[in-house]
Amino acid sequence: MTLAASLFPIFCWGFYTVFASWLEKRRPSLSIIMGAQRHRWVRNAVRRETPMDAILSGNLMGAVSFFASTTVLIILALIAVFGQISAVVEAVSVMQPGQDISKAAVERHLVLFLVMFVMAFLSFTLSLRQFNHFCIMLGAADEADECDPEEIYVMAALNTIAARNFNQGIRAYYFSLGMIAWFVSGWAAIGVSVLLFVSILYREFFSAARELVAGLKVEVPNPARDAGGRAGKEKK
Repeated sequence: MTLAASLFPIFCWGFYTVFASWLEKRRPSLSIIMGAQRHRWVRNAVRRETPMDAILSGNLMGAVSFFASTTVLIILALIAVFGQISAVVEAVSVMQPGQDISKAAVERHLVLFLVMFVMAFLSFTLSLRQFNHFCIMLGAADEADECDPEEIYVMAALNTIAARNFNQGIRAYYFSLGMIAWFVSGWAAIGVSVLLFVSILYREFFSAARELVAGLKVEVPNPARDAGGRAGKEKK
């Protein structure tokens, strides 16, 4: 039971990504809808000469950098906890008086907790690198002439991929609450993880913010259609 409860928050974290990808084919999530707004942003950014787009890009990278740095501190804190395993086992025994929690179970849970945040750190650093590539491409775009629609699509897609990796890292923070609840009881870890899963699902697919943004009529980019249109023009 203790092992299953330790693994359950991580399972929910990974399963959410798979389930959300499946559900997005039937009902666009807030992230999918914002992808169209990212395309609109890039399309307008290449036509104007203002520092606003550089500021917006800097804010995005600053947020990702903050979480990456914070995740490193959490990883170091978890490593430091391994030096106080006996105290942790004693504290868990007080919170779970009816359970026989072994030192090995606590060590295993801390290892899984550590793995979760290491994976979150990798997601944040990958997102930061992709946002950096996006900034380079945005800066390289020629504002004097009409920007190639394919170039706009690639920049917006890169921005969207970076945002998805950032969201993946953020979800690790959400489901880490389930890992923390494990110290209270195994059933608490499972219950908290299920509640978090439902809460995140609601925010992405059924929240008021999602419905509000979905009400905006924004053209979603279609690279296959755009490529076909460009090919037709070239033949003419």
